[in-house]
Amino acid sequence: MGGSKNVYASVKSYSKRGKLLKKSDFQTLAESRDLDELMTRIKNTIYGDSVAEVQKPYTSQGIESALRSHLADTHYSIAKTSGNSGVLDAYYMKFIVSNLKSILKGKVLGKSQEEIETHINLHAEELIKQRDIVIKALVSKDLEEAVASLNSVEFGEEIAKAAALYNEGKNIQIFDTYFDKILYQRLAGAMKNYTDKDATKLVGMDVDFYNILSVIRGKFWGLQEEQIQDLIVSQTPTARDLLGRMIASATIRDAFNELSNTKYKSLIPQTENELDAIAEFERAFEMAIYQTALRSFTKMFSFATIVGITKLTAFEVRNLAAIAFAVEQKIPTEITMSKLILEEE
Repeated sequence: MGGSKNVYASVKSYSKRGKLLKKSDFQTLAESRDLDELMTRIKNTIYGDSVAEVQKPYTSQGIESALRSHLADTHYSIAKTSGNSGVLDAYYMKFIVSNLKSILKGKVLGKSQEEIETHINLHAEELIKQRDIVIKALVSKDLEEAVASLNSVEFGEEIAKAAALYNEGKNIQIFDTYFDKILYQRLAGAMKNYTDKDATKLVGMDVDFYNILSVIRGKFWGLQEEQIQDLIVSQTPTARDLLGRMIASATIRDAFNELSNTKYKSLIPQTENELDAIAEFERAFEMAIYQTALRSFTKMFSFATIVGITKLTAFEVRNLAAIAFAVEQKIPTEITMSKLILEEE
């Protein structure tokens, strides 16, 4: 990655880091009585411009869509500024993957094209001129046709596997996992070209997060060992051994306990209920990724700060979308705040 471009992108990341919302800002937003009040409050933050086009009557879906467009613009400009970066391109793919997940799951549930359209936002695709892939899947008449339309894209094979596994067990979440696999496979591949230790640590945590959760979820869904093995993306020999032991564990609790000799030992959930334990672990791991992203700003001009700001802005938009949903559904503020990914004060 080019030196001067890297410096410029790093400086840009620092200025964005300074503009991130504080916990008190989120608190004020979460206390909104309704979406009208929330919109008035968002308009007083740096997100004012990004929601300016949202029309009344407000919906959490409409607000989230505007925020996603803003995030796509942010990530696109960071990636552009820092030159050709496979890692940033892989993170950017999240937007496309998210749309394809919504489309395929919508087809499974027999939703109409109009219904599915309310859940997707093509701004990220428009920026990189990749709109056709998503549109083709969207206008397909059913799941089978949508899967066939994606046949020629580089990850077509993974999507076909997901559809086959779905048809076998009728578990709709399998689409989420396989689409995530596409993303993390690309991330793991791109990571090999970097020497920046802090950046590789952050990206490596993301890949670990995906792999460990896929093993745990696969066990929870009762998948065969080789089916779980197929979800894993390329890893170091140590990680491969650990994941192998987790896959071979008799129970989910035993699989979690395999982490007790790793740097993730503090994240092992204590809850007995398997579903709650998985949710608790997922949140703890995301908090750890968030903390690592915050710490990536200790060194100036490193690629880690650029990866860090990509992660932090994504968490921020996710928090805002969660608040919009909670305000719409009249969920109590303290419950909303407890679900956000924020700095512990």
